[in-house]
Amino acid sequence: MRPDMPADHTTEAERLLRTAARYPEDQEPLLLQAAAHFELAGARDRASGLYDQLLTAGQDRPSAEHPQLVKALKAANLWEMGHEGEARAIMDGVQLAAPLEPTPWEIIAGCLERHDEPEAAHDIFTEALNLLLTPGEEVPYATHALLIGRHRTRRVLGLPHDAWDALADKVNPTSVPLDELHDPKRLWALGSDNPDELQAEINRLRAELGSYRTALSRPFPVAVLHWPEAELAELIAAYPPLAEEYPSHEIHLARVETALRELAAAGTPNLGVVTGTVPSYEAFAASEALPPTTASLLPLYATTLAARGRAVPWPPPRNATCWCASGKPYRLCHGAA
Repeated sequence: MRPDMPADHTTEAERLLRTAARYPEDQEPLLLQAAAHFELAGARDRASGLYDQLLTAGQDRPSAEHPQLVKALKAANLWEMGHEGEARAIMDGVQLAAPLEPTPWEIIAGCLERHDEPEAAHDIFTEALNLLLTPGEEVPYATHALLIGRHRTRRVLGLPHDAWDALADKVNPTSVPLDELHDPKRLWALGSDNPDELQAEINRLRAELGSYRTALSRPFPVAVLHWPEAELAELIAAYPPLAEEYPSHEIHLARVETALRELAAAGTPNLGVVTGTVPSYEAFAASEALPPTTASLLPLYATTLAARGRAVPWPPPRNATCWCASGKPYRLCHGAA
Protein backbone atom coordinates (compact mmCIF):
# COMPACT_ATOMS: atom_id res chain seq x y z
CA MET A 1 0.00 0.00 0.00
CA ARG A 2 1.34 3.44 -0.90
CA PRO A 3 2.04 5.66 2.16
CA ASP A 4 -0.31 8.36 0.86
CA MET A 5 -3.32 6.05 0.68
CA PRO A 6 -6.29 7.11 2.88
CA ALA A 7 -6.35 3.74 4.67
CA ASP A 8 -2.74 4.23 5.72
CA HIS A 9 -3.54 7.64 7.21
CA THR A 10 -6.49 6.16 9.06
CA THR A 11 -4.28 3.43 10.49
CA GLU A 12 -1.75 6.00 11.69
CA ALA A 13 -4.52 8.14 13.20
CA GLU A 14 -5.84 5.16 15.15
CA ARG A 15 -2.32 4.39 16.40
CA LEU A 16 -1.96 7.97 17.61
CA LEU A 17 -5.30 7.74 19.42
CA ARG A 18 -4.09 4.63 21.25
CA THR A 19 -0.86 6.43 22.15
CA ALA A 20 -2.84 9.41 23.46
CA ALA A 21 -4.83 7.09 25.70
CA ARG A 22 -1.56 5.68 27.03
CA TYR A 23 0.01 9.10 27.58
CA PRO A 24 -2.82 11.43 28.65
CA GLU A 25 -0.32 14.16 29.52
CA ASP A 26 0.58 14.27 25.81
CA GLN A 27 -3.00 14.14 24.59
CA GLU A 28 -3.12 17.49 22.80
CA PRO A 29 -0.18 17.10 20.37
CA LEU A 30 -1.05 13.45 19.72
CA LEU A 31 -4.71 14.20 18.99
CA LEU A 32 -3.68 17.05 16.68
CA GLN A 33 -1.46 14.65 14.74
CA ALA A 34 -4.31 12.13 14.58
CA ALA A 35 -6.68 14.81 13.32
CA ALA A 36 -4.22 15.73 10.57
CA HIS A 37 -4.12 12.11 9.41
CA PHE A 38 -7.92 11.88 9.46
CA GLU A 39 -8.06 14.98 7.26
CA LEU A 40 -5.60 13.40 4.80
CA ALA A 41 -7.73 10.25 4.80
CA GLY A 42 -10.83 12.29 3.95
CA ALA A 43 -12.39 11.62 7.36
CA ARG A 44 -12.83 15.31 8.15
CA ASP A 45 -15.78 14.65 10.45
CA ARG A 46 -13.54 12.56 12.72
CA ALA A 47 -10.90 15.30 12.68
CA SER A 48 -13.54 17.85 13.63
CA GLY A 49 -14.58 15.64 16.54
CA LEU A 50 -11.01 15.60 17.87
CA TYR A 51 -10.77 19.40 17.63
CA ASP A 52 -14.04 19.71 19.56
CA GLN A 53 -12.75 17.23 22.15
CA LEU A 54 -9.64 19.34 22.72
CA LEU A 55 -11.66 22.54 23.03
CA THR A 56 -14.18 21.05 25.48
CA ALA A 57 -12.81 20.86 29.00
CA GLY A 58 -14.23 18.41 31.49
CA GLN A 59 -13.43 16.47 34.63
CA ASP A 60 -11.07 14.15 32.77
CA ARG A 61 -10.06 16.65 30.07
CA PRO A 62 -8.05 19.80 30.83
CA SER A 63 -8.37 22.88 28.67
CA ALA A 64 -6.28 22.93 25.51
CA GLU A 65 -2.75 24.26 26.04
CA HIS A 66 -2.88 26.00 22.66
CA PRO A 67 -6.56 26.81 22.09
CA GLN A 68 -5.98 29.29 19.25
CA LEU A 69 -3.99 26.68 17.34
CA VAL A 70 -6.78 24.13 17.76
CA LYS A 71 -9.39 26.71 16.70
CA ALA A 72 -7.40 27.65 13.60
CA LEU A 73 -7.11 23.99 12.58
CA LYS A 74 -10.80 23.46 13.26
CA ALA A 75 -11.72 26.47 11.13
CA ALA A 76 -9.59 25.32 8.19
CA ASN A 77 -11.14 21.86 8.40
CA LEU A 78 -14.68 23.24 8.58
CA TRP A 79 -14.09 25.37 5.49
CA GLU A 80 -12.99 22.27 3.56
CA MET A 81 -16.19 20.57 4.74
CA GLY A 82 -18.27 23.37 3.22
CA HIS A 83 -18.98 25.32 6.43
CA GLU A 84 -17.42 28.58 5.30
CA GLY A 85 -19.49 30.86 7.53
CA GLU A 86 -18.65 28.99 10.72
CA ALA A 87 -15.00 28.79 9.69
CA ARG A 88 -14.80 32.56 9.11
CA ALA A 89 -16.35 33.25 12.52
CA ILE A 90 -13.74 31.08 14.24
CA MET A 91 -10.92 32.65 12.24
CA ASP A 92 -12.13 36.12 13.21
CA GLY A 93 -11.98 35.01 16.85
CA VAL A 94 -8.41 33.74 16.45
CA GLN A 95 -7.38 37.03 14.86
CA LEU A 96 -9.03 39.00 17.69
CA ALA A 97 -7.22 36.87 20.28
CA ALA A 98 -3.88 37.84 18.65
CA PRO A 99 -1.96 34.71 19.71
CA LEU A 100 1.77 35.14 20.28
CA GLU A 101 2.58 31.90 18.47
CA PRO A 102 3.02 31.90 14.67
CA THR A 103 1.22 28.70 13.69
CA PRO A 104 -2.42 29.81 14.17
CA TRP A 105 -1.75 32.87 11.99
CA GLU A 106 -0.09 30.70 9.35
CA ILE A 107 -3.06 28.32 9.27
CA ILE A 108 -5.78 30.94 8.85
CA ALA A 109 -3.76 32.91 6.29
CA GLY A 110 -3.05 29.73 4.36
CA CYS A 111 -6.73 28.82 4.42
CA LEU A 112 -7.69 32.18 2.93
CA GLU A 113 -4.94 31.88 0.34
CA ARG A 114 -6.10 28.41 -0.74
CA HIS A 115 -9.62 29.74 -1.22
CA ASP A 116 -8.51 32.50 -3.57
CA GLU A 117 -8.47 35.38 -1.11
CA PRO A 118 -4.86 36.60 -1.42
CA GLU A 119 -5.65 40.12 -0.15
CA ALA A 120 -7.12 38.79 3.10
CA ALA A 121 -4.28 36.29 3.46
CA HIS A 122 -1.72 39.04 2.93
CA ASP A 123 -3.34 41.15 5.66
CA ILE A 124 -3.23 38.22 8.10
CA PHE A 125 0.43 37.48 7.34
CA THR A 126 1.28 41.17 7.82
CA GLU A 127 -0.65 41.51 11.08
CA ALA A 128 1.08 38.44 12.47
CA LEU A 129 4.57 39.64 11.56
CA ASN A 130 3.95 43.11 13.00
CA LEU A 131 2.87 41.42 16.24
CA LEU A 132 5.58 38.79 16.49
CA LEU A 133 8.71 40.37 15.01
CA THR A 134 10.73 43.46 15.78
CA PRO A 135 12.74 44.82 12.83
CA GLY A 136 16.46 44.30 13.25
CA GLU A 137 16.12 41.51 15.81
CA GLU A 138 16.58 37.74 15.47
CA VAL A 139 13.91 35.98 13.38
CA PRO A 140 12.57 32.85 15.15
CA TYR A 141 12.53 29.74 12.98
CA ALA A 142 8.79 29.29 13.53
CA THR A 143 8.05 32.65 11.85
CA HIS A 144 9.90 31.84 8.61
CA ALA A 145 6.74 30.39 7.06
CA LEU A 146 4.88 33.65 7.76
CA LEU A 147 7.53 35.69 5.96
CA ILE A 148 7.59 33.34 2.97
CA GLY A 149 3.79 33.12 2.81
CA ARG A 150 3.47 36.89 2.84
CA HIS A 151 6.06 37.16 0.05
CA ARG A 152 4.03 34.66 -1.98
CA THR A 153 0.78 36.61 -1.66
CA ARG A 154 2.51 39.88 -2.52
CA ARG A 155 3.83 38.36 -5.75
CA VAL A 156 0.33 37.21 -6.65
CA LEU A 157 -1.03 40.70 -5.91
CA GLY A 158 1.78 42.40 -7.85
CA LEU A 159 2.96 44.42 -4.85
CA PRO A 160 6.53 45.81 -4.69
CA HIS A 161 9.18 44.44 -2.34
CA ASP A 162 9.35 45.83 1.18
CA ALA A 163 11.46 45.16 4.29
CA TRP A 164 9.57 41.98 5.20
CA ASP A 165 10.12 40.65 1.66
CA ALA A 166 13.86 41.25 1.99
CA LEU A 167 13.81 39.31 5.24
CA ALA A 168 11.88 36.49 3.55
CA ASP A 169 14.64 36.25 0.96
CA LYS A 170 17.19 35.83 3.76
CA VAL A 171 15.34 32.94 5.42
CA ASN A 172 14.45 31.22 2.12
CA PRO A 173 15.65 27.59 2.57
CA THR A 174 15.87 26.81 -1.17
CA SER A 175 18.55 27.64 -3.71
CA VAL A 176 15.95 29.28 -5.97
CA PRO A 177 15.10 32.96 -5.25
CA LEU A 178 11.61 33.52 -3.86
CA ASP A 179 10.76 35.83 -6.75
CA GLU A 180 11.12 32.83 -9.05
CA LEU A 181 9.37 30.36 -6.77
CA HIS A 182 6.42 32.72 -6.26
CA ASP A 183 6.20 34.00 -9.83
CA PRO A 184 2.51 33.80 -10.90
CA LYS A 185 3.66 33.11 -14.46
CA ARG A 186 5.03 29.71 -13.38
CA LEU A 187 1.59 28.21 -13.96
CA TRP A 188 1.85 29.14 -17.62
CA ALA A 189 5.25 27.48 -17.85
CA LEU A 190 3.70 24.13 -16.97
CA GLY A 191 1.81 24.20 -20.26
CA SER A 192 4.72 25.41 -22.34
CA ASP A 193 6.10 23.55 -25.35
CA ASN A 194 9.52 25.12 -24.84
CA PRO A 195 11.94 22.50 -23.39
CA ASP A 196 14.05 25.20 -21.73
CA GLU A 197 11.06 26.64 -19.89
CA LEU A 198 9.96 23.17 -18.78
CA GLN A 199 13.46 22.30 -17.55
CA ALA A 200 13.65 25.56 -15.60
CA GLU A 201 10.33 24.73 -13.94
CA ILE A 202 11.54 21.22 -13.11
CA ASN A 203 14.61 22.73 -11.43
CA ARG A 204 12.45 25.07 -9.37
CA LEU A 205 10.17 22.22 -8.30
CA ARG A 206 13.17 20.12 -7.31
CA ALA A 207 14.41 22.97 -5.13
CA GLU A 208 11.03 23.22 -3.42
CA LEU A 209 10.83 19.45 -2.98
CA GLY A 210 14.31 19.41 -1.47
CA SER A 211 13.33 21.93 1.19
CA TYR A 212 10.15 19.98 1.99
CA ARG A 213 12.12 16.73 2.32
CA THR A 214 14.56 18.43 4.65
CA ALA A 215 11.70 19.57 6.87
CA LEU A 216 10.05 16.16 6.82
CA SER A 217 13.30 14.42 7.69
CA ARG A 218 13.15 16.12 11.09
CA PRO A 219 9.51 15.63 12.20
CA PHE A 220 10.21 17.09 15.63
CA PRO A 221 12.64 19.73 16.87
CA VAL A 222 16.13 19.25 18.21
CA ALA A 223 15.05 19.70 21.81
CA VAL A 224 16.80 20.72 25.03
CA LEU A 225 15.43 19.52 28.36
CA HIS A 226 14.06 22.06 30.84
CA TRP A 227 13.08 21.33 34.45
CA PRO A 228 10.75 23.70 36.33
CA GLU A 229 12.14 24.68 39.73
CA ALA A 230 9.84 22.44 41.79
CA GLU A 231 10.40 19.45 39.50
CA LEU A 232 14.17 19.90 39.59
CA ALA A 233 14.15 20.07 43.40
CA GLU A 234 12.12 16.86 43.52
CA LEU A 235 14.43 15.19 41.00
CA ILE A 236 17.60 16.02 42.95
CA ALA A 237 16.00 15.02 46.26
CA ALA A 238 15.05 11.63 44.84
CA TYR A 239 18.26 11.08 42.85
CA PRO A 240 21.17 13.03 44.46
CA PRO A 241 23.78 11.89 41.87
CA LEU A 242 22.02 14.08 39.29
CA ALA A 243 23.04 17.16 41.28
CA GLU A 244 26.28 17.05 39.29
CA GLU A 245 24.22 17.76 36.17
CA TYR A 246 22.16 20.49 37.84
CA PRO A 247 24.13 22.54 40.41
CA SER A 248 21.21 24.97 40.77
CA HIS A 249 18.01 25.87 38.98
CA GLU A 250 19.39 29.24 37.89
CA ILE A 251 22.46 27.61 36.35
CA HIS A 252 20.24 25.00 34.68
CA LEU A 253 18.11 27.69 32.99
CA ALA A 254 21.18 29.57 31.82
CA ARG A 255 22.64 26.36 30.36
CA VAL A 256 19.44 25.62 28.46
CA GLU A 257 19.48 29.03 26.79
CA THR A 258 23.21 28.80 26.09
CA ALA A 259 22.88 25.36 24.53
CA LEU A 260 20.09 26.55 22.26
CA ARG A 261 22.01 29.64 21.17
CA GLU A 262 25.08 27.53 20.39
CA LEU A 263 22.99 25.12 18.31
CA ALA A 264 21.43 28.06 16.46
CA ALA A 265 24.85 29.59 15.83
CA ALA A 266 26.00 26.26 14.39
CA GLY A 267 23.13 26.42 11.89
CA THR A 268 20.82 23.85 13.49
CA PRO A 269 17.21 24.63 12.50
CA ASN A 270 13.94 23.72 14.20
CA LEU A 271 15.07 24.00 17.81
CA GLY A 272 12.77 23.46 20.76
CA VAL A 273 12.46 23.15 24.54
CA VAL A 274 10.79 20.21 26.30
CA THR A 275 9.71 20.37 29.94
CA GLY A 276 10.33 17.35 32.12
CA THR A 277 8.45 15.98 35.11
CA VAL A 278 9.77 13.48 37.65
CA PRO A 279 7.02 10.85 37.17
CA SER A 280 7.43 11.00 33.40
CA TYR A 281 11.20 10.70 33.68
CA GLU A 282 10.92 7.75 36.07
CA ALA A 283 8.56 5.98 33.67
CA PHE A 284 10.98 6.61 30.82
CA ALA A 285 13.92 5.25 32.83
CA ALA A 286 11.90 2.13 33.67
CA SER A 287 11.09 1.62 29.99
CA GLU A 288 14.83 1.76 29.24
CA ALA A 289 15.58 -0.66 32.11
CA LEU A 290 18.08 1.81 33.60
CA PRO A 291 18.15 3.63 36.96
CA PRO A 292 16.99 7.28 36.85
CA THR A 293 20.43 8.33 38.11
CA THR A 294 21.87 7.47 34.69
CA ALA A 295 22.79 10.90 33.32
CA SER A 296 22.96 9.66 29.73
CA LEU A 297 19.19 9.09 29.87
CA LEU A 298 18.48 12.82 30.07
CA PRO A 299 19.05 13.72 26.37
CA LEU A 300 17.22 10.55 25.31
CA TYR A 301 14.30 11.58 27.52
CA ALA A 302 14.29 15.00 25.84
CA THR A 303 14.20 13.39 22.39
CA THR A 304 11.33 11.13 23.42
CA LEU A 305 9.30 14.08 24.71
CA ALA A 306 9.93 15.94 21.46
CA ALA A 307 8.81 12.91 19.44
CA ARG A 308 5.58 12.88 21.44
CA GLY A 309 4.92 16.50 20.45
CA ARG A 310 5.93 18.15 23.71
CA ALA A 311 8.52 20.56 22.27
CA VAL A 312 7.93 24.31 22.35
CA PRO A 313 9.67 26.09 19.45
CA TRP A 314 12.74 28.13 20.34
CA PRO A 315 13.31 31.03 20.27
CA PRO A 316 9.80 32.21 21.07
CA PRO A 317 8.66 35.54 19.60
CA ARG A 318 10.22 38.41 21.52
CA ASN A 319 6.95 39.44 23.17
CA ALA A 320 5.76 35.90 23.90
CA THR A 321 6.15 34.31 27.33
CA CYS A 322 9.64 32.96 27.95
CA TRP A 323 10.13 29.20 27.67
CA CYS A 324 11.26 29.05 31.33
CA ALA A 325 7.68 29.77 32.53
CA SER A 326 8.71 32.89 34.44
CA GLY A 327 5.71 34.70 33.00
CA LYS A 328 7.94 37.44 31.59
CA PRO A 329 8.22 38.21 27.85
CA TYR A 330 11.16 36.37 26.31
CA ARG A 331 12.91 39.64 25.40
CA LEU A 332 12.91 40.66 29.09
CA CYS A 333 13.91 37.22 30.37
CA HIS A 334 16.24 34.69 28.73
CA GLY A 335 15.95 36.46 25.41
CA ALA A 336 17.84 39.47 26.77
CA ALA A 337 21.31 39.99 25.32
